[in-house]
Amino acid sequence: MVRHVVMFRFAEEAEGRSAAENGMIAKEMLLALKGKISELKAIEVGVNMAEADAGNYTVCLTCDFDSMEDLSVYAVHPEHLKVVEFIKKVNTSRACVDYTI
Repeated sequence: MVRHVVMFRFAEEAEGRSAAENGMIAKEMLLALKGKISELKAIEVGVNMAEADAGNYTVCLTCDFDSMEDLSVYAVHPEHLKVVEFIKKVNTSRACVDYTI
């Protein structure tokens, strides 16, 4: 099993919304992928709390896949690419790690 963890830092303002607002939109979009991409076995999305350190990343995504091949299928899936398109508009930095669980 492969766990894919990605953290995104969003711009303070982008697309006419705050980072927190865009974080909630990204969360909804990402969670909506469950059931649309069969390779995606589990997904969890967290948005940084308002009272947390402002230097934290805005969104943390955790996904589980049976294999790296399944992660590769997810990466280019049209439904995932719609989310990627949105995140690219509001994102300023990204950190990722993929590991075996």
